[in-house]
Amino acid sequence: MKQSDHLEKANFSALIETDGNDRIQDRLDIIEVFLETEAHVTLEEMVHLLREKGHDFEPQFVQQCMNRMVDLGFAQKKRFQGQPIRYEHLHLGKHHDHLICTRCGKIVEFEDETMETLQVEIAARYGFHMLQHRMEIYGLCSRCLSRRTPLIPLTMAKPGERVVIREIAGGRKRQARLADMGLRPGDTLEIINNTGRGRIILGRGFTRLAMGRGLAEKIVVSSVPEGEQGH
Repeated sequence: MKQSDHLEKANFSALIETDGNDRIQDRLDIIEVFLETEAHVTLEEMVHLLREKGHDFEPQFVQQCMNRMVDLGFAQKKRFQGQPIRYEHLHLGKHHDHLICTRCGKIVEFEDETMETLQVEIAARYGFHMLQHRMEIYGLCSRCLSRRTPLIPLTMAKPGERVVIREIAGGRKRQARLADMGLRPGDTLEIINNTGRGRIILGRGFTRLAMGRGLAEKIVVSSVPEGEQGH
């Protein structure tokens, strides 16, 4: 363990002893394993890490300990879109934001002083005193982006993504139906909601459209280049 982790563990020990809890050593073993990982862990992953270290604690006890770490300020819960609750370290006096891949779930932490300063300036501009904030940027990590097929059916596009219609498979009737909706090859769409089941919610200009998955499967699209995503 790093020296800072030893200090965190000692601090945690002093606080939980005043709680009057039992199984103090088990709780210390849990925070030690947690401090050793830099990952954003789910409860299931935490139980697995503990078993790798030879600790066979019941999940309910691990969850209780993790929640107490949150209460005492050693950990924080994160609820990233489309993912289970994750726990990460809470380092006093430090702040970071996150990049989240919507395909593989990879989470990347980043810090940017210019961005932090700008957020304070914006809050002050509106007469707002900022106490805390969080930024989560969702997209595709470099690995998933490199593996992605350039042309995909509309059903595979992710929420928040902007795509261009490249081709409409099928006969004239289907193309006419889409034309009635105002959709033609070359049009740019924004994916508002796509849960993997049910209808897909699309944005075209200032209009929102709901499309069944059967029809969306016949529309071939490509992603708008990254530099143009927000245009």
